[in-house]
Amino acid sequence: MLLADVEVVSVERLTPTFVRVELGGPALADFGVDGPRYDQRIKLIFPDPETGGMTSTEGADESWWATWLERPATERGHMRTYTIRDVRGSGARTTFVVDMVLHLEGDLVGPGSTWASRAAPGDRIVLLAPRRGFPYGGIEFTPAPGADLLLVGDETAVPAILTVLEQLPDDARGTAFVEVPVAGDIQDVRRPAGVDVVWLAREGDELGVGLHDAVVAHLGIPGAQVEVAPDEVDPDLWETPFYSSSGEQVAGEITGSEGTYAWIAGESKVVTGLRRHLVNELGFDRSRVAFMGYWRRGVAMKS
Repeated sequence: MLLADVEVVSVERLTPTFVRVELGGPALADFGVDGPRYDQRIKLIFPDPETGGMTSTEGADESWWATWLERPATERGHMRTYTIRDVRGSGARTTFVVDMVLHLEGDLVGPGSTWASRAAPGDRIVLLAPRRGFPYGGIEFTPAPGADLLLVGDETAVPAILTVLEQLPDDARGTAFVEVPVAGDIQDVRRPAGVDVVWLAREGDELGVGLHDAVVAHLGIPGAQVEVAPDEVDPDLWETPFYSSSGEQVAGEITGSEGTYAWIAGESKVVTGLRRHLVNELGFDRSRVAFMGYWRRGVAMKS
């Protein structure tokens, strides 16, 4: 694992909802993954909004994680998960580009969005990322070669979806459905000619309704919104061919190249409703889907 202090190199307001932050530091020269980055996740540790308290990597060893957890958040800061949107430069001049959502509708304003709204060149935070030659995980986009692709997400999944699209092979085919708060959040993205991108701007409508309807219609099963009770939502929802937050048996592999591979991420209740359609109504094989609750409305995320 790469644990490093990094500095804000630049800040760009991309759209009404997204801020792009470029992070740099000599330690990023050791970054590396085995194969495409796709939706590679990293951890950022932000200072506490009230006290400014944040962890230090000085003298960090194998006990760092346990020691960090033992300290109060006001001293150690707050950890959140993001996608590497791009990697620039090389060696000691390597930088990470991270696109951050400023605010989630109906959600608690968290330390990540608070920090992003104030970020300026020279600010420092702590980063956890893959180190070249060491196992790290954090990539869930694992389709079989030649599979028809279905990517679905709200604004929290936009950086991951756009990054995946840019790294797909030229002969890839499929559709990406992306819901954002307003039309001003729609972004241009490089993608193979065989992959369509459908942007859905809520413009004040209920979160996830338009996204759900568009996806089920695309799959040939248009119908009423699936009702998901609050107690049926796992705030830590994470169901992939290799891991199940609910403890279900998992395939442990991706099988076959025929049919559709689905990657779906966003608000946990919305993702739960889509999961029921794909698995229960369409009979999607668990080895061909990844459902990830990136956030839960009204619930503060842990990391």
